[in-house]
Amino acid sequence: MTKITDHIKAANGKPIFSIEVIPPIKGDNLKSLLDNIEPLMEFKPPFIDVTYHREEYIERPLPDGTIQKIVTRKRPGTVGICSAIMHRFGVDPVPHVLCGGFSREETEDFLIDLHYLGIDNALVLRGDPAKPFTTFKAKENGYMYASELVEQVANMNKGIYLHEEDTALAPSSFCIGVAAYPEKHFEAADHDTDFQYLKQKIDKGADYIVTQMFFDNKKFIDFVDRCRKEGINVPIIPGLKPLSTRRQLQVLPKLFHLELPADLVRAVEACENDQQARQVGIEWCIQQCRELIAYGAPVMHFYTMGKSDNIMKVAQEIF
Repeated sequence: MTKITDHIKAANGKPIFSIEVIPPIKGDNLKSLLDNIEPLMEFKPPFIDVTYHREEYIERPLPDGTIQKIVTRKRPGTVGICSAIMHRFGVDPVPHVLCGGFSREETEDFLIDLHYLGIDNALVLRGDPAKPFTTFKAKENGYMYASELVEQVANMNKGIYLHEEDTALAPSSFCIGVAAYPEKHFEAADHDTDFQYLKQKIDKGADYIVTQMFFDNKKFIDFVDRCRKEGINVPIIPGLKPLSTRRQLQVLPKLFHLELPADLVRAVEACENDQQARQVGIEWCIQQCRELIAYGAPVMHFYTMGKSDNIMKVAQEIF
């Protein structure tokens, strides 16, 4: 396996194509997911991110009138998907590793399993609140902040494991990615605070950054410029998604706390149907990629959301 930072160095300034995929819902199989990845292999992605999804809580009424709270996980299988990607496509998987829903010990076990598989990359995230809650809460003996989880992974890279202070253990070799938000994390009080937390993750051992999706390149460029001024010099990978339906004009800003450029909004509002809106989204993303490549972004990283046809059309114009 090759580290993400080494993939970027080996590209010698040529932009890399990569994608993020979502595990199928429990009970489905991998065929649809792998079939969506297959056509994108034409563009030789050296790595593919695989999301991890924490537990959710559902409530079930009982005959006595009480409510039973049940823990469920709707999208399990990240490790299995990583293994399938490795063996079918010969591509480096990048599993997401979450604070939310996991204790420190469970996290260490998960990382050890990845290490056994030869997976040397991990995208370390705090994660979302457990549904249906709106406030993030750490699991008992878990982490509240991604910087704490970064430190645990970085310690494993030094041979430092939990509860083994007096034992010399072999180090892992994870290349640690972290998330960042060109338009500010919605929970951060202001941009200064957001950059302070990002700098903590880098100082604790993160090797590269992947951003939340954005549709205004100026926000990404301003973000990168601010990072460099703050002494954050690791590679910064832009996250991209072609807008695909008219409804996403309302959905994306709400779900991902981002702004849509007025020109894009007007173009989509002028569409008569989703097919036209999808084409507008593709063309907008193509232009984004061209500008980002000219700026020097090392990777064009696409959030597929389970689909590949619009990503395919963008990649055909760019790679």
